Formats: sequence, structure tokens, C-alpha cells
Amino acid sequence: MNLFEIHPRAATVSAHIIEGFRLLPVANVSDMMTHHYEASAQLKPMYDTRAGNMAGPALTVRTAPADNLLVHKALDLAAPGDIIVVDAEGKTTTAIIGEIMMNYAAKRKVGGLVIYGAIRDSDELRHSPFPVYALGISPHGPAKDGPGSINIPITLGDMPVQPGDLILGDADGLVCVPRDHAETLLQKTQEKQQAEERILADIQSGNYDTNWVDERLKSLGYQP
Repeated sequence: MNLFEIHPRAATVSAHIIEGFRLLPVANVSDMMTHHYEASAQLKPMYDTRAGNMAGPALTVRTAPADNLLVHKALDLAAPGDIIVVDAEGKTTTAIIGEIMMNYAAKRKVGGLVIYGAIRDSDELRHSPFPVYALGISPHGPAKDGPGSINIPITLGDMPVQPGDLILGDADGLVCVPRDHAETLLQKTQEKQQAEERILADIQSGNYDTNWVDERLKSLGYQP
């Protein structure tokens, strides 16, 4: 029985689409996806989000919940900009990565780490500009025995992730954009962003029209 699977990634999202999404709030992307593909709301940023948003193609890892051997391998396989997305079964009793692995990932120009599990060295990570998302924190270190897989479909909570899908993160959380829908979704989200900028400008100028609230209530059967 083979305890390890390491596959090449067959496809990914183009660089211009990645950079387009990097300028957009994750909340607006989520709205345009009708709230599909969000990760568990428990996945939180563990870094200084003032450094900017996370955006890049997923390099997926499935590992035993208290083991990080295949995460180390993924760090060596990752191309610059890749987001290493680790399904550690949502267990938070043992940390999967810490300060050393974060610094190694940053040195290799990885785009970020998403751990569906726990991290440690949290103070160092929280003051770092390198993007890390996780469920929780634990001081306990992992084994390095496997089993594990790289570049296979995984699921983080309710969020399915295929190798090469686009992973986006900011202070609000994460979304996964299926790579085959990324270009269409980018255009829709850019349009939403422009509409919100117009609303904000109307608020500042005193021209914001809230008549839509009463119209919506009326359409739903409310009668004053």
C-alpha cells in the first residue's frame, strides 16, 4: 500500500487574472459567487493583513492531522506565487506549520499558506507580512511520517479545492475560485466594485438614495 501520492499540477490560473483579483475585496468576490466555495468561517488570517491580499493558484496537500511531512515536500515543489492549501482534517491539537516553515515559504516566494488545522509560533506569524490562514493555534509539534498526498482534490470545511484553483484571502477570510470560472467572475466582481465605489461617493456627497429599502419591503408584502 502506497502511503504517499505526489502528482504534477495539470492546470492553473493565468497571471493577469490573479493580479486582477488581488485588487478586489474577498467579500465582493464571495457575493458574485452567491456565497459558494467559501471556506469555513473558522479559518482566520494569522498574519499582518495590512501587508496586502493573498492571491494565487492552489497547490493542494492532504495530510494526517498531526503530520507535516508532505507539507515540507510541497514547499520544495511550489512555484513562486503558489498558495499551499493543506487539509489536515480540521484538527487543532497539533500544529502543522510554524515560524521556520513560514520563513522558508517566504524565502521560496510562495504566495501563502492555508492550514485547515493549527499553526504555532503565532506571535511571530501575526507580525509577519507573509499570508497564513489557519483554524487555530497549538504548541504541539507534528510527526513526519505520513501518509499524505499532493495535488489532489481536497475540501476545507464546505470549500472544495482543486489543484490550480484560485485562492483569495484578505482580512475577512478566504474564497476558492474554480479556475474554469475565474475570468468571468473577475469581470463581474470588477463591475460590483465599481458600483460600490459609486455608492460610497454618493454617501460622501449626500446623494445616496435609500428609497430602495421601502420599495424592497413593499415588494415583500410589508404595509405601513
